[in-house]
Amino acid sequence: MSAPTTRTAADIFLEGLDELGISHLFCNLGTDHAPLIEELAGQEARGEARLQTVLCPHENTAVHMAAGYAAISGRGQAVLVHVDAGTANAAMGLHNAFRSRWPVLLIAGRAPFTSRGEMAGGRDNYVHFIQEPYDQASLVRPYVKWEGDLPAGIVGKEVLHRAYSIMMSDPPGPAYLTLRREILAGSCDAGAVDGASVAGRLRLGGADPEVVAELAGKLMRAERPLLITTYAGRNPACVDSLARLAEVAGMRVIEANPTYLNISHDHPCYGGSSANRYLPDADLGLLVDVDVPWIPNDAQPRPDSHWLQVDLDPIKQDLPLWPYRVDQRVAGDSCRILEQVADRIAACADAGFIDRAAARVRQYEAEARSRRAAAEAEAARPGVRGAVSAAYLCAAVARQLDDRAIVLNEAVRSAAVVAAQMPRRQGGTFLGNGGGGLGWSAGAALGAKLAAPDREVVRVVGDGAFYFGNPTSFLATARQYGLPTLTVVLDNSGWAAVKTATVRVYPDGEAVRTGSFQSRLAPDMDFARMARAAGAFGMRVDDPAEAEAAVADALAAVRGGTPAVLHVRIPVL
Repeated sequence: MSAPTTRTAADIFLEGLDELGISHLFCNLGTDHAPLIEELAGQEARGEARLQTVLCPHENTAVHMAAGYAAISGRGQAVLVHVDAGTANAAMGLHNAFRSRWPVLLIAGRAPFTSRGEMAGGRDNYVHFIQEPYDQASLVRPYVKWEGDLPAGIVGKEVLHRAYSIMMSDPPGPAYLTLRREILAGSCDAGAVDGASVAGRLRLGGADPEVVAELAGKLMRAERPLLITTYAGRNPACVDSLARLAEVAGMRVIEANPTYLNISHDHPCYGGSSANRYLPDADLGLLVDVDVPWIPNDAQPRPDSHWLQVDLDPIKQDLPLWPYRVDQRVAGDSCRILEQVADRIAACADAGFIDRAAARVRQYEAEARSRRAAAEAEAARPGVRGAVSAAYLCAAVARQLDDRAIVLNEAVRSAAVVAAQMPRRQGGTFLGNGGGGLGWSAGAALGAKLAAPDREVVRVVGDGAFYFGNPTSFLATARQYGLPTLTVVLDNSGWAAVKTATVRVYPDGEAVRTGSFQSRLAPDMDFARMARAAGAFGMRVDDPAEAEAAVADALAAVRGGTPAVLHVRIPVL
């Protein structure tokens, strides 16, 4: 009988990550990770390295890289951070991932618990005594689907399987796992490790035929149907499924704060990003994978309208308040359910219904042409020196991108301008943020590029959000790992959202009277110089006459393998 083979818990844990299909470990490392670092070094020396580590100077970059990778690839990845301090820095990214339903496994060390050399890996540093809060997981508990602590190396794979299963199951979202240094440094009998459990994910499916028939019947009886969505396009195939349903039902489609492209922006049924003007007339509404379909203070549906909902999470169980009336809720895979309903309508439609639906689509098409003409007119006004038109600049970028390029929109108060001037047409070519944490697009752009290295990645960001994205960490990571993306900074020297929020609440107040909104930031920053200091292409654009050539030069740099930052001065807020 052969003797048991002894392995460290760190080795078993890394093998467990690999077996789950996790290919990247986005890291901001600390003293608590020594056993993992030792095992990674040993694997590399033996030519057995299984995980690609991506070192990120800030945790915000690491979490959003994992999120961007997951959003584009559909495969959740892992992030490794340092005890409570790293968890605190990662919390904003977890908030965004949770609200956007991006699967991210955040792994944090914990301070060692032995102090006198009783166990390998015990306390040997000042920070080990002060980085142990009473409840470390409380830093991210509101934003995770699961939390756990590794009690022993022998169950390392079981714990990982549980975390990954919950993280990847519908609706997907983050999980949080903590590790002690003594546990990682300890050894166990490799033959006793349970590797038989399977990290199977729960996938929601279609609807019962009776439910499908009911939904189809209600849509066919509607005279002015309206569909509102945010994240149906998480599955790129749903872009075509949603478009087909819109056509056969004669239904207008609104993207409310989209986190993905949900329907081609060239489709005649696409009605823009705001439902406000259509709510008073819609007799039937269909909410599909949407958290905030409209702002109730701005618009309300007609009292006799009927509202249906198809969603991964129709009850919105993680939102304490959700002030929207729904008459019928259906939980499931929206792509599959929309296909089922479209099939049912196509099978049941008579000539009269087909004519009515087609007439509505023609009406929407005329409205779309008018909307595009307005956008083109806005893009034709270049602005002046020192105040380049955001529409003019974004249109210049759009003209030089192909339809496969991935656009990330974090322009905040200019987000509607980006949407109008940089329309996307194919599934998987757009990312927005379902959360409220700014700075997400920096790391997410790098993660998207890592997941799709053959595609161009462009992020459009306001200057306020650019700061939140930890730009030096973003630029350093891009340089170290060869991830060229284009960043367009629309700089209005401040937080326009702060100003407009104050005006909405106090339209006749003192802040409006004096023009004092506490929203102006440093007016003379040079983000292009920051980029050049990091070895990236950087150009500041103050004159609209330079815009087209500047975009071409920046994209040429990106296509040559160099990250680029265009710092564009738009009108001051």
